[in-house]
Amino acid sequence: TRDPWRVLVAEVMLQQTGVARVLDRYGEFCSRFPTPEACAEAPASAIIEAWRGLGYNRRALHLHAAACRIRATGGFPASLEGLLALPGVGPYTSRAVLALAFERDVGVVDTNVGRVLARLSGRRLTRSEAQRAADRLVPAGQAWLWNQALFDLGATVCTRRAPACAPCPVQQHCAWRGQGPDPADGSAGVSVAQAPFEGSDRQGRGRLVEALRAGPQPAAAAPRLMGLDDDLPRARRIVASLLADGLVIERAGTLQLPVE
Repeated sequence: TRDPWRVLVAEVMLQQTGVARVLDRYGEFCSRFPTPEACAEAPASAIIEAWRGLGYNRRALHLHAAACRIRATGGFPASLEGLLALPGVGPYTSRAVLALAFERDVGVVDTNVGRVLARLSGRRLTRSEAQRAADRLVPAGQAWLWNQALFDLGATVCTRRAPACAPCPVQQHCAWRGQGPDPADGSAGVSVAQAPFEGSDRQGRGRLVEALRAGPQPAAAAPRLMGLDDDLPRARRIVASLLADGLVIERAGTLQLPVE
């Protein structure tokens, strides 16, 4: 798609969620909220409800806020500065929209592309070095195709654990070629393993938000809903973090999803 709203939705979903899970939700979300205006007109609770299964629910609030900003300004921003001004949109997402929706000649550095660039260079790269390298490599007028090709190269050939160096189409340009320490380790933009989800605060947050998708709940029930009856201080801390993030509101001793 070249629709900037659909590209933005996809990229926000993919920020911290695997492709398979995103594919399960993306089409339904875009059908329900096909434009920024449709998203902005819906209450925040509806966006959070539609985000079910994707995790990191704060992204749903950011996307809703971005849609409200787009509606208020009268159009989708088509510049790096304009995109960066949207809530929850950072350097990666803004460049992804520029390249994939507006076909601007910019490189998009996700974790796979960051790994490819570090290995090609043969050294760890800073964030700015990786971005400059990505921008420099984009053939004029070919940003959409080029970035898609690099995404695929990193995801299927230049993988993290078992890179297929022999059939790699850019092997002759690669300074690493599988020899010696991997320069991608610790290079900017290359993700590291996340802390275990089981038993984490993220799990507790997700459980409470999921319960609230079904409707308001007594605040006193929050520890039980999160499976933290035996750790009330932690349960209170998690609820406080959800309230601070705006994902949950409390009214008269009842917790619920935001309505505005």
